[in-house]
Amino acid sequence: MMAAAGAVGAAPAAEPNTQVPAGSRHYAATGFPDRIVASPAQDAAQGFAVAWRTSPLSAVPQLELALAGDSPDLGQVRALEARSGLLQSENGVSQHHRVDVQGLLPDTLYAYRVQGQDTWSAWHHFRTAGAAGQPLTLLYFGDTQNKNLSHVSRVIRQGWQIAPDARLALFAGDLVSGGDGEDDNEWGEWFAAGGWLLPGMAVAPAAGNHEYFEEFEDTPQERRVLGRHWPLSFALPGNGAPGAASTTYWFDYQGIRVAILDGTSALDLGTAKMQADWLEEVLGSSTQPWNIVVVHQPLYPLRAERDTSVLATQIRPVLQRHKVDLVLQGHDHTYGRRGDDSGALPQYISSVAGPKQYRLSPQARGTMKPTAEDTQLFQVLRVDGARLHYRAYTVTGRLYDAFEILRDTGGAKRLGEITEGRIAPRDCPRAVSPKGRSDRCWE
Repeated sequence: MMAAAGAVGAAPAAEPNTQVPAGSRHYAATGFPDRIVASPAQDAAQGFAVAWRTSPLSAVPQLELALAGDSPDLGQVRALEARSGLLQSENGVSQHHRVDVQGLLPDTLYAYRVQGQDTWSAWHHFRTAGAAGQPLTLLYFGDTQNKNLSHVSRVIRQGWQIAPDARLALFAGDLVSGGDGEDDNEWGEWFAAGGWLLPGMAVAPAAGNHEYFEEFEDTPQERRVLGRHWPLSFALPGNGAPGAASTTYWFDYQGIRVAILDGTSALDLGTAKMQADWLEEVLGSSTQPWNIVVVHQPLYPLRAERDTSVLATQIRPVLQRHKVDLVLQGHDHTYGRRGDDSGALPQYISSVAGPKQYRLSPQARGTMKPTAEDTQLFQVLRVDGARLHYRAYTVTGRLYDAFEILRDTGGAKRLGEITEGRIAPRDCPRAVSPKGRSDRCWE
């Protein structure tokens, strides 16, 4: 007999990380193109890049591009050849392709498709960035990492429902968990969770510590190594910092300069000074009215026993010197926001989109407002002339946090809190996680 509507049973136990049964090859590559994702060029008004995957092909695949129109006759089609690389995983060999599209018109809707073995993908739409004064909506997601298909998919869907006009999506790292023999299955579920968002808007991810793995673990030679999926799964601008060239980059998008850092490389591989020098140059040359930095590890940690002091020492002075507006972060699987020690800006924000939920430290509770535990979130940013609106929503679309930054005619900026419409603060209601861990709220 079915339970009555609204009835609530026992709380479910923690799920497996993927929905792939043992021995399944559901996410093995085929001749049909999949894992299609678009990313911004350095100047996003003039270009973008596309990455996709197939099984190994017998010929070099192409991307076809045309101006999008209302007729199925797309008219003149431009063909661009891809460059490709192979990857071996638990699902066999896959071939990953990349095409950089340049010389485009600003604020123009294009149609593109990518080639497989004797077949093509659907035609996708992609609009280039417009001028600095045009309104822009973008999405920001904290860590996705775990149970992407089961739980993260609803966060991404809700984000797109709240902000259907979003043109840019920023991910703050730890896209997958990795290191469990199911890396390719996890990536398969991350792409499945992203759905039509990934090929249809400019996607800009940061690398987190889970994009790395431990080589020679528990030996004197142990070291962090970037996972093989990262450099093949995304077509990023390629203008990064020395020592972290494949995981750092920057681009200009409609009045915003976005710089992506690699906190894991800075903390564990000794590249903090190189990234700081690179960031100094990137921000110092910016003529955009807004500047946003994305880094996985928070400069002000939210979880107990985190040490990111290297980032605070090397990176924070650069952010302060160049009056960065927002620093978007992840890693600590809670939510928290605060201003810089020296003033209201930058605003440092950490968020989490996935179901893995930690607990806030007393330090975070005392220095950040608002904070949240046990809450899946996404963020919507709207830039309209001299105003930057920020909204954080729960996975069910309820407003959790809001503020705006106002820029006067002289370029000075001030922060304005928005409290109307926010729901009450959320804390973890459980003494231990489903697996009995007191340091986590949910697995």
